[in-house]
Amino acid sequence: MSIEYAAADGVARITLNRPDKRNAITGEMMSALREALDRATDDSSVRVLLIRGAGKDFCAGLDLSEVLQSAEDASDAVDSARRLGDLYIAMRRHPKLIVSAVHGRALGGGAGIATASDLILASESAQFGYPEVKLGFIPAIVFTMLQRAVNERQALELSVTGEPLSAARACAIGLINRVYPDQEFDAGVGSYLAALAEKSVTAMSLSKALLYRTEGMSFEASIEAGVQANVQSRQTGDFKRGVERFLKRS
Repeated sequence: MSIEYAAADGVARITLNRPDKRNAITGEMMSALREALDRATDDSSVRVLLIRGAGKDFCAGLDLSEVLQSAEDASDAVDSARRLGDLYIAMRRHPKLIVSAVHGRALGGGAGIATASDLILASESAQFGYPEVKLGFIPAIVFTMLQRAVNERQALELSVTGEPLSAARACAIGLINRVYPDQEFDAGVGSYLAALAEKSVTAMSLSKALLYRTEGMSFEASIEAGVQANVQSRQTGDFKRGVERFLKRS
């Protein structure tokens, strides 16, 4: 199977599972990943999702043999590109937090999967890159998310040079959240996910939705969106139980 799925302790663990191909993304793999996302949506025990790669790398990007084949027909090319774009949209619209844990290389569309996640953790030796330019190609779909994660000049430089980015540099420019020493990576990811899984799933979901909803809004519209989210959060069971616990301790 190109995607493995397992859920335990509030975490749905989704593994990109083509290690012999550095987890290169095929059409079948995108469909399987969408199914895994839907499965986690429907599982009330899941509070947060984790995406990892099997083998030495997180994901080397799109399977180039499929990309080249689709280039022979314009409609096939559109379908292929839109399938990837729809995957990224599904990740951003997913009601639960998605965390990517990156080791080895995350390149092209694979870096896109990480960037489409809500939070990114990386091992110290991990590398990120958008090397499409070296093939006469461009990271066009990933660019939408990249320019929101870093500033415009950094996004453009990453796209036109295709040079790899170390985990430390990726963290410094705001592309990723945390970097762990290689020998502590698995433990660090486990602790991070366990802490998230203890948080209110409704509060995390509302925070995620508010973040992406307010992109591009005016200041006034963004404040109003915050007002509505504030009111919505007050009406959740998690909020009421949380306040009751706090007041009992006071």
